[in-house]
Amino acid sequence: MPRRRKTPRELEESAQAQALAEAQASALAGAEGSAPSAVAPEPASTPTPAAGGAAVPAPIPVSAPAQHVASQHVEGQGHGQAHSQHLGEGSQGQGSGHSQGQRQRQGQGQGQGQGQGQGQGQGQGQGQGQGQGQGQGQGQGQGQGQGRDEPNSSGPPGRARGGMGGGERGSGRRGGRSRYNQGPSHSAPHHNAPGSFNPHPEQYRAHGGQEYHDMQHPGYTPPVYRRPSRPSQQPIPPAPRPMQQGGRGPPYPGPSYGPGGGPPVHFAALPAGYGSGVGPVVEQFGSVVIGGVGPRFNSGPTQEQAVSKYEPPPTPPPISSKQLRFPLRPDRGRIGLRCIVKANHFFVELPDKDLHQYDVTITPEVTSRGINRAVMEQLVKLYRESHLSSRLPAYDGRKSLYTAGPLPFQSKEFQISLLDEDDGTNQPSRRRERLFKVVIKFAARADLHHLGQFLLGRQADAPQEALQVLDIVLRELPTHRYSPVGRSFYSPNLGTRQPLGDGLESWRGFYQSIRPTQMGLSLNIDMSSTAFIEPKTVMEFIRDLLNKELTRSLSDADRMKIKKALRGVKVEVTHRGSMRRKYRISGLTHQATNELEFPVDENGTLKSVTDYFRETYGYFIRHPSLPCLQVGNSLRPNYLPMEVCKIVEGQRYSKRLNERQITALLKVTCQRPRDREADIMQTVHHNAYHQDPYAQEFGIRISNELAQVEARVLPAPRLKYHDTGREKECLPQVGQWNMMNKKMVNGGIVNYWACINFSRTVQENVAKNFCQELAQMCHTSGMQFTRDPVVPLQSYRPEHSDRALFQLCDDVHKKTKGKSLDLLIAILPDNNGPLYGDLKKQCETVLGVVSQCCLTKHVFKMSKQYLANVALKINVKVGGRNTVLVDALTRKIPLVSDIPTIIFGADVTHPHPGEDSSPSIAAVVASQDWPEVTKYAGLVCAQAHRQELIQDLYKEWRDPQKGTMTGGMIKELLISFRCATGQKPLRIIFYRDGVSEGQFYQVLLYELDAIRKACASLEPDYQPPVTFVVVQKRHHTRLFASNHNDNRSTDRSGNILPGTVVDSKICHPTEFDFYLCSHAGIQGTSRPAHYHVLWDENKFSADSLQSLTNNLCYTYARCTRSVSIVPPAYYAHLAAFRARFYMDPEASDTGSVTSGLGGANRSQFTGSTAGRTHRAAGGNAVRPLPPLKENVKRVMFYC
Repeated sequence: MPRRRKTPRELEESAQAQALAEAQASALAGAEGSAPSAVAPEPASTPTPAAGGAAVPAPIPVSAPAQHVASQHVEGQGHGQAHSQHLGEGSQGQGSGHSQGQRQRQGQGQGQGQGQGQGQGQGQGQGQGQGQGQGQGQGQGQGQGQGRDEPNSSGPPGRARGGMGGGERGSGRRGGRSRYNQGPSHSAPHHNAPGSFNPHPEQYRAHGGQEYHDMQHPGYTPPVYRRPSRPSQQPIPPAPRPMQQGGRGPPYPGPSYGPGGGPPVHFAALPAGYGSGVGPVVEQFGSVVIGGVGPRFNSGPTQEQAVSKYEPPPTPPPISSKQLRFPLRPDRGRIGLRCIVKANHFFVELPDKDLHQYDVTITPEVTSRGINRAVMEQLVKLYRESHLSSRLPAYDGRKSLYTAGPLPFQSKEFQISLLDEDDGTNQPSRRRERLFKVVIKFAARADLHHLGQFLLGRQADAPQEALQVLDIVLRELPTHRYSPVGRSFYSPNLGTRQPLGDGLESWRGFYQSIRPTQMGLSLNIDMSSTAFIEPKTVMEFIRDLLNKELTRSLSDADRMKIKKALRGVKVEVTHRGSMRRKYRISGLTHQATNELEFPVDENGTLKSVTDYFRETYGYFIRHPSLPCLQVGNSLRPNYLPMEVCKIVEGQRYSKRLNERQITALLKVTCQRPRDREADIMQTVHHNAYHQDPYAQEFGIRISNELAQVEARVLPAPRLKYHDTGREKECLPQVGQWNMMNKKMVNGGIVNYWACINFSRTVQENVAKNFCQELAQMCHTSGMQFTRDPVVPLQSYRPEHSDRALFQLCDDVHKKTKGKSLDLLIAILPDNNGPLYGDLKKQCETVLGVVSQCCLTKHVFKMSKQYLANVALKINVKVGGRNTVLVDALTRKIPLVSDIPTIIFGADVTHPHPGEDSSPSIAAVVASQDWPEVTKYAGLVCAQAHRQELIQDLYKEWRDPQKGTMTGGMIKELLISFRCATGQKPLRIIFYRDGVSEGQFYQVLLYELDAIRKACASLEPDYQPPVTFVVVQKRHHTRLFASNHNDNRSTDRSGNILPGTVVDSKICHPTEFDFYLCSHAGIQGTSRPAHYHVLWDENKFSADSLQSLTNNLCYTYARCTRSVSIVPPAYYAHLAAFRARFYMDPEASDTGSVTSGLGGANRSQFTGSTAGRTHRAAGGNAVRPLPPLKENVKRVMFYC
């Protein structure tokens, strides 16, 4: 019977239960293996004592032919360690065997081998089975655990595991992990949990050529595959990679596996009726006619050889967040040059106060936090001494109040009167008084003890309530002093205001957040700038916005632009002398001021706005042709002429900035590391936390010094280029290198290309010269690039782009007798508006042409550096590779090179602020070459507005003829990998970008479940181990060199060196995360990427994951620099950005559209099944995006 797949919580509990038995097994192995022997020992004639004193018969070994003895080395890690060398696996004293009869065992295998040592541990277990093993191993371990097995003889074999180190990754649940330099002995069970894979027979060949399963006793049954301490795999011998002349290397041959190019694997059939993938797929995942992404090699069907299988577990249901635990830190990284850096984290001493939380209800209810705070401020001012026991509470502006000790009541009601805002008259009698009823009721106590336990690693879950209390307390005083925006505070007095254009200006401020770290509580402080609306008259604002004088009536376009910019803005009137009433703009009238009338009495008597202002205020309207501002609500609107309104100071502009404003804001925020550090220190001293009355009330003390953090600088990887170049390999220096004397490792082929010019300022001879130089650069770099275009250069006006592209392609088709363009070079104006997006959409979804756009300024400048960078982009767009990691070719990348591994990148981009109807775009890319992991194919789906979960990772739908169908982006990319490499992925690494900490559980639960279902839909027992890593760039941690004057510890921009990694002190107290600055700074202060592991079935060590991530950053295709985030995540972002050009402007904002790689009626990136409607949770369909053409989606067109 298939066994139910265990949840992560159950896996943890079973690991604890099994640890006792295996610990004793490990100790026994050390004791029994003290005399080296290469011969299997005789069966014991006396019973073996079990845990608790019971005696059980010793397992009877099964005779087996002599096998190769594999040497291993195991490094145990944990708080306490005992050294041992033992028989069997050589890792944790674990053995397995076929269940035979009613027996008890100790989780200990016996077999041939040699080893000696000692160990300690205790355990208990019961079950059935016997194990055999051989090999030589040494290890160290200590731990305890218990295990039990199924009672019937047909169940899986008994097992027991001994943890090492006394706690789960050193924290109290399960022991540390062993580290293999080589794979386990042939007798070791192959682990690939959950829902593990069968090992390839080729991976278990002895020197004599026999396969592992062929060498067993006839009665032997392969072991059940279990959760790994690391996926077991014999090292694959490296093979030299020959390169052909002319820049194109052949497919990597690897070991001699026969015509299929890979080890023979048995694959179950695909669900009936599934589409064809990138290329034609013949009914089964494992028997493929190759097509699709990448070079078309390994095109024969795989050798379908019977491989023993275990009964597959069903696809598990989604786990609940209460059961889910993120992986604990396996160890600390050791690779790299050690150094000390400073971080903008300030140590916070945990208070010992008795914190209380109270619910606050204010009636009548208001939505403004400002009004709520004003009410509570008045309450504290009036009743602090008499009713609040002199306590100074902290208030979150909504429903919660916190005190450092109990209030003298459980519930109490207060009456508070509040005067409206000062209207400028300084006459309180003329201000309206508003009455509020405030009820304060005890809710709970905030437990700081659990927070302390969490910081010490003794509790798994962060007590968010306690963290929230401390955060609110430290925000209370800045909220009164400055303008709060999210977690940041801004003021015109914190720095010089800088104009941004169009009526906006930048304000300086600081970000502040309290965080749990390994050093304890930490206050993260960083500098920040954002856009505010300039406090000027509405007329001046509109002149700046439209960049013209307002002398006549507005066009409809101008009216919409003004309405969009001013909606929600607070203004004050200027026509009533010193009385400055404030209003919030809700819209713009359709009529001009001199045409606008409104009722003035109950009889419906109408009066014009111009007459009303003249008669009531003696004010004559000077711009009667302009519309009025509509203020108040739509039921009782008020009309104010624009010329009598002034924008109130201190209003943040939350809508989308244009490119010019973004550039101006970046200039303001761009600071060298030395200057940014100085500003942060100045902010800390200015805030004077030691004098903060709220911090004093709650007993919070904050350090005034930046945290000193241990860091390491990881070495740069060696890069492989083509053998025909003068430099065949390259070692980057300080995160960068160049293409001088190098040729691309796999140059693409461009036989037919053309150029089209949309820039009026670029003359024909200039454009021709530019194209010739670019063609020459591509050829010099290693591509096969025809010198002359297939048709003469053509120039068109931008507004005729669609017709021009069709005409050009028609000319090429006639000239080449049916051939299509390999590449289109397009010269665009520097300010081209929608032309770029329209051109990309037309080329990639209609014409099937890969394009490269070049701006006019670069055409005139024509620098060698620019041409070289464009050549890199062109090469990957036409199917080539620029460079490959040397370690990838020599199969030396841990947990990537040993077995076929696919690396995913995923991101979701959301509409700009103010775009309320546009859908979000989700993108997923996946590597399509192994072992190189350089080429990536991508898919995109449009989904509900601001939806962060990727909806189309896995899809099921009902087909009237074919029944239940499955698909989605993960499934299609897995098939594409199989088509391109000839092998199915045995390991998945998933880099997920764009997830905030508050969404970790939600994203992991949904998307990990989708990955599992997608795998199971290809083959019932296909569940490769998954590592799920979140990539975060939107954080405020900055790292500074310990000594800014030390040139050896900084790059040319003054930033820390590329490859600097931090996994201590400022990182999570217990979970597996690290900061990595993988790039060299150019200007400003570098922002390290934060990587947080949410799921890890591959059991990465800190060194292996940090090194893999850093090395991948050197394989980014668009430049010869290491980049700031891992390329799969970067490519996913580029793909999602590109897909936004394909959207219909009237696309619905609810629903989800699948796009895909496979099927005749499905499209990679932007298509959906024709005739099948995709619906989101709300039930509304989204209009499908236009599908990409087949030849476009096989390449990295988004670069």
